This record gives sequence, C-alpha cells and structure tokens, in this order.
Amino acid sequence: MDRLRNRRDFLAAAKAERTGVPGFLLQGRNRRDEGEVRLGLTVTKKNGNAVVRNRIRRRLREVARQVIPQSGRPGYDYVMVARVHALHAPFPDLIRDLERAISRLHSPGKNRPAPAKSAPAKDASVDPAFALNDPSSPKDTSAPADGGLPA
Repeated sequence: MDRLRNRRDFLAAAKAERTGVPGFLLQGRNRRDEGEVRLGLTVTKKNGNAVVRNRIRRRLREVARQVIPQSGRPGYDYVMVARVHALHAPFPDLIRDLERAISRLHSPGKNRPAPAKSAPAKDASVDPAFALNDPSSPKDTSAPADGGLPA
C-alpha cells in the first residue's frame, strides 16, 4: 500500500464518492489504472494538538494497514478524514468501521458523491434601498434641512 503525497490527489479524492463512519470519513477515487492502492490521512487541528493528531494518525494508519490489503481495490485512492472519535474508539470497532466503509463505498447507491460547488446566485431583483455599495445607485449627498445628522 502506497501513500498519497500530492495535494492534487487529495483534492481529486475529495471530489469522488464518500461515506462516513463514527471515527472517520472515507473518500474513495478510482484512478482508472491497475496500480497499487494508495492511502491518504487527514487529521485537522480541530481534532486536538499535535500529540493527539499524531496518535489518531498512527491508529488510523494501523487500521488501514490491516484492512485495505484485503478489502481495498487495486487502482483506488482512499483518503481517511479523521474525527475525534477515532482517538478513543476501541481498535476492533475502527477495523469494523473501515471494512464497512469500504464495502459501502464500492456498493452502488450506498454512498454519497461529493457536494457540487455552486456559483453564487446573481439576482437582478435586488431592492435599491439595500444596495449600499452599488456604484450604479445614486448617492444622496444633500445635508439635512435641520442641520442635524441624517436619520
């Protein structure tokens, strides 16, 4: 089992199908070749400090080392995005979760595709009263009649 090293590969896996279990989110991408299975691990800072993140990473790497050679498919990239639950979950539960996640990832209709990025809506019906920073809207530069602050 090889490692994912390039950001491009992680982003490609993020756009592929995914399935979640309590300890992690599993993303899987078919590279369309018969190469070796590759694994990437992502443990963000919201999981804890460096010591905690490294412990989670070691646990998930060992789970993957035991499960992916039997359950993974050649030519696939897998990315495990860690959750805090992976720190204290019993090791057999993590193994079972990875086996379940891989089987769900490869069964049709059981996993979710990555969410589509949508462009911001361009609505032409914006009320001019709310268009504060619109350069095309007329500016009221007149001073108040009573000399006070504008209302």
